[in-house]
Amino acid sequence: MYKVKVFVTLRESVLDPQGNAVKHSLHSMNYNEVSDVRIGKYLELSIEKSECPVEEVVKEMCERLLANVVIEDYRFEIEEAVAQ
Repeated sequence: MYKVKVFVTLRESVLDPQGNAVKHSLHSMNYNEVSDVRIGKYLELSIEKSECPVEEVVKEMCERLLANVVIEDYRFEIEEAVAQ
């Protein structure tokens, strides 16, 4: 069993209106030290071991469903879960 953490963010070249709204809200609350906000997604997956390498499976899932690769970047971390 693997525990996979997937981080999806907008590419730097893509405007982030939600991030801008949060930044403006933080500034209105006097958190003026915040210079930029980018909104993204965080997902945790539990994946059973299979014949296919887990890296390939996760990459395929990200590119087919979890991230819009036209405007988003993704990265993931895989850890082997300890059986209980």
